[in-house]
Parts: sequence; C-alpha cells; structure tokens
Amino acid sequence: MDHRPLNTDRMRSAGYDERSEHLEIRFHNGETKTYRRVPLEVARRFFASPNPASFWEDRIAEEYPAVTGRTPVADDAQRKLDDLFGRGKKDG
Repeated sequence: MDHRPLNTDRMRSAGYDERSEHLEIRFHNGETKTYRRVPLEVARRFFASPNPASFWEDRIAEEYPAVTGRTPVADDAQRKLDDLFGRGKKDG
C-alpha cells in the first residue's frame, strides 16, 4: 500500500487500499493502525482534510474496526541508531 506523508504532529503517513477498504495510518511514535471497511469517500475526505488528525479523531477512530501494530524499523536505520547511542554493544 502506498503511503502519503501527512503534515501533523501525530501522524507520519497514511495509505488507502480501495479494493480491501483498508485505511492504514502510521504515527510518529511507531504505531500503525489499520482501519477496515472504510468507504472510499471517507478516505478521500480524510486525505483532503486541512487537518487529517482532527478528521481521524472525529470520523474514523471510533467508527471503524482497527488493528494496531508497530511500524518496523529498517535494519539499516536500527543499526545507525544503535551505533549512535551505543545500544546492542556488549561490554567486554
């Protein structure tokens, strides 16, 4: 599913699959929520909204079933973070 960046403090990006009617939202905290049975018109209005976070809270969050997960960190990105902050290194 292709994602579009979102300009909100809380949301990083979102994508919509028209065939399955799934709206997937990735948050800056690493959480991903996939909302099922979201009609195309609702997804269009979400993406067109001047404030997607408010639209999500008012029209999507409590209205559609969701599955919550974590956005995986790319191995290279995780390695760079570990190198920068010293995580994953064993004292020896």
